[in-house]
Amino acid sequence: MKKCLAVPLVGLAISFALPTYAQQKDLADPQTIQKILAMGKAASEAHNNLDAAAFAAIYARNAVFLTPDRPIIGRQAIQKWFTDFFQSSPQHPQNSMGKVDGNALHLLGTDGNTMWATGEYSETVQGENGEPRPVHSYNFWIWVREGEDWKLLVDAWGLTPATVLGGNKYFAPQLAATPSPTASPSTQ
Repeated sequence: MKKCLAVPLVGLAISFALPTYAQQKDLADPQTIQKILAMGKAASEAHNNLDAAAFAAIYARNAVFLTPDRPIIGRQAIQKWFTDFFQSSPQHPQNSMGKVDGNALHLLGTDGNTMWATGEYSETVQGENGEPRPVHSYNFWIWVREGEDWKLLVDAWGLTPATVLGGNKYFAPQLAATPSPTASPSTQ
């Protein structure tokens, strides 16, 4: 009787263990995760110090940074965008902080040189009257290995409705005053 019961119990245990193992094998190793999280911390410090060059250094040469109003392509263009943002923004961003969901970086492909993650980003900016206003977004990132380093290849973010509606004009997408010449007419 004990033998008959042992086989189904072992089978049941394996059926629970295999999905857990399968879910874990697409994750980056702990050392790589720590390296990426440290890079994110350094990027937050660069952002808080309004250092566009140091902030752009985390991006790959051919990176794509998707802002709410347009994509910025290439490390140099990303650095220029942040230089302009830091110099022209009356909002003085502070307390910049990114967080990877569950500290989980997922491998893409089989060579171990590309990873993706989702997460959140937050900072505080100055409102029109000097009051602090929170900025919050949900993010999607792709990292690639460049030699021994990891660089951000894709940085896509979507601001939360409270951020856009909360008076953060710099981040809110601006509506075009005239229709785009490439827009198709409405059929409604």
